[in-house]
Amino acid sequence: MSHLQLAFVIGLFGSLHCVGMCGPLAFAIPQQQEARWITLLKKLSYNIGRAVSYATLGLLVGLLGKQLWLAGLQQGVSIISGILIIIAVLPQIVNRRSAQQYRPNKITSAVNKLIGKAIQQRSGHFYLGLLNGILPCGFVYLGLATAVSTSSAVQSALFMFVFGLGTIPLMLFAMLGANFAKPVFRQKINRFLPYVTLCLGLWFLFRGLNLDIPYLSPKINTSEAVICR
Repeated sequence: MSHLQLAFVIGLFGSLHCVGMCGPLAFAIPQQQEARWITLLKKLSYNIGRAVSYATLGLLVGLLGKQLWLAGLQQGVSIISGILIIIAVLPQIVNRRSAQQYRPNKITSAVNKLIGKAIQQRSGHFYLGLLNGILPCGFVYLGLATAVSTSSAVQSALFMFVFGLGTIPLMLFAMLGANFAKPVFRQKINRFLPYVTLCLGLWFLFRGLNLDIPYLSPKINTSEAVICR
């Protein structure tokens, strides 16, 4: 599986999280009486805005990842990322109630306020999507943890943009009024997601162990890592 294919797959799983957690913000955007195709374009621009924000974050992370790649440290980053993901998600699996609790932090509260003001001022959907894209999100962190292992900032940005594209189909379907976006279904999604996250954490861990197992832990050619002086 290529990096971009992996980005899209993580994005698809991430879209479940988006519907469950970030979805209510998207659903709160007022809709006007207008042609169906105009509504579709607005919702699509909102989701493209999220993807652009993810790409920007990927670019920033990629600047760090390039240095790690040149230093031959990408395996260690993968192992540490996997361990941190597993540590973060285990309490949610052991205590299922914690997976249902949501405590916004200062960054989330600040961005939510900006989104609220933007909605009141009837800002464009693309701008609202840009703001939504910078909200703290576990699956975005997963994407960034993978993007950091790419060899350049441009590849990292492209990885995160494709990740964003992967989140669009389900989110777009939900924003256009699908019944599965109701609160009861979102709660079921949130119960399922910690197990998906655990599997991804284990994959990150095995991926960094360099066990020469196709797809699960492919052999990394460390001789390609050159330290520039």
